[in-house]
Amino acid sequence: MKKSLVVLPALILALGFVVLGILLKSGIVGFKDSERIVSVRGLSERNVRADNVRWPLQYKIIGNDLTTLYSEMEKNNQQIISFLKSNGIPDSDITVALPAVVDLYTDRYVNVNDVRSRYNITSTVTVTSTNIDQTMAAMNNMSTLLKSGLAISSNEYGNSTIVFSFEGLNNVKPEMIQEATKSAREAAQKFAEDSGSRLGKIKNASQGQFTITDPDPNRPDVKQVRVVTSIQYYLKD
Repeated sequence: MKKSLVVLPALILALGFVVLGILLKSGIVGFKDSERIVSVRGLSERNVRADNVRWPLQYKIIGNDLTTLYSEMEKNNQQIISFLKSNGIPDSDITVALPAVVDLYTDRYVNVNDVRSRYNITSTVTVTSTNIDQTMAAMNNMSTLLKSGLAISSNEYGNSTIVFSFEGLNNVKPEMIQEATKSAREAAQKFAEDSGSRLGKIKNASQGQFTITDPDPNRPDVKQVRVVTSIQYYLKD
């Protein structure tokens, strides 16, 4: 009776170790299988035409009499507007900003005795349009406006910069994401075949940000849209 009481717990303990060993082995194998993955990236990029343009026509005038300067400014603005309308730009695409007036007499760093022209006025007439071809045609005719003696400034770092933009990103997003995902899967499939494996399910995936760049500095109306998708697939024997 005593012998059986000793043997039974030993058998139960031994059986427990066997079961534990089986579970541990199963867990290790499962862990290794789950780590058999391949990480790939899929790319989709395309060139698109800008669908919006902002074209500021900016100039400066200086003088000592504000009344005279404002009259000159209104004359210049009307001249610019007439030029734009003669090139097919509608009134709805033209805006005239409030003038920026600088009074040098109020600048504490300026010696009044050295000032020849007290006032410096900057005026901006802006074209905002979705008609890219029409606007670019007007830009190409700028020489006729310049010949009239009106100096339109073009400051790369200022508010007079011409900006072409693409605002139809949402229209191309679904198709480009699909292209990037397909590209990633094709790369993963090729890797699986070369390694003698089969492609499994997706472990995780992340979509990169869409970027819009200027591929050609001489064609600011052409934009390149790009997106990269990162995906991890499981591999099977």
